[in-house]
Amino acid sequence: MSTQALQQDTAPQTPLDTLSGLLKDDMLQVNTQIIDNMQSEVPLIPQLAGYLIASGGKRIRPLLTLACTRIYGTDSPRPHALAAAVEFIHTATLLHDDVVDESKQRRGKDAANLVFGNQASVLVGDFLFSRAFQLMVADGSLDVLRILSDASAIIAQGEVKQLTTANNLATTMEDYIEVISAKTAALFAAACEIGPIIAGQDDQAAAMRDYGMYLGIAFQIADDVLDYSANREKLGKTVGDDFREGKMTAPILFALENANDEERAFWQRTVGERRQTETDLAQAQDILNRHDANGKALALARSYSDKAVAALSSHRESPLLSCLTDLARFTVDRSY
Repeated sequence: MSTQALQQDTAPQTPLDTLSGLLKDDMLQVNTQIIDNMQSEVPLIPQLAGYLIASGGKRIRPLLTLACTRIYGTDSPRPHALAAAVEFIHTATLLHDDVVDESKQRRGKDAANLVFGNQASVLVGDFLFSRAFQLMVADGSLDVLRILSDASAIIAQGEVKQLTTANNLATTMEDYIEVISAKTAALFAAACEIGPIIAGQDDQAAAMRDYGMYLGIAFQIADDVLDYSANREKLGKTVGDDFREGKMTAPILFALENANDEERAFWQRTVGERRQTETDLAQAQDILNRHDANGKALALARSYSDKAVAALSSHRESPLLSCLTDLARFTVDRSY
């Protein structure tokens, strides 16, 4: 057995792995829907879409749709197409984000905008958004259409809001939470909320929406902490992307709370004005450590993961409920 295979065999099982195992058959159907619905008579569309979709990713959002449907015992095939729609919305936003952020890497390889160009990335993102809406309409539920279309609009607003906070040291924690609630957590919330709708358990929709919203906020805060951690490289991502792009995230906001004049001048130059040198990322990490900014950010993330767990309190014990609970805690724990 090769060293790589041995490492894979002995890697600890995560809640996401467990969830994927429980929903393996469903995810096969979702992947079929994804492949079938990204096809087009224009060859560049499936080529570019497949480049990103086939490059990995956790598929956490479609898994949430499946889990939040199957937890009620239904065997309806409806979540397969809708989980694919959720993944298409997510993929479209990634394609657009990488153009806006001028990203160099995505999931451990060159970003699609570098390989195929900005124009193609934006237009294929638009195609995937359209495909998502076609899948929603085909499902026939106005409630599902409303939930996912509202989430799509909120995501776009969140991206625009993030443009106004980037490079702005006057950004508040409230501003930051508003941005990540829109650009990240809104799709988590929608992916979870449509589960009970599909299963005919409308009275549980609000609880699942809350679970997804709090999970998404915790996920994004933890991901922003990872931007300054060596652990990020294990996930196929580059350390310091947010720093280089001048994004105001939780670690910087906590570091600014008690920053001295020298530190504030550093943040203004590197983040506010984006005038950076090769040693600035290391200095930023030192300042964050000095103020325990990452620890404070993780504590904030953990407070939201606790809220996510509490939102599930009305549900009966089951393997899927345990997975959703464990996933809320793991989304914070993965950051260190």
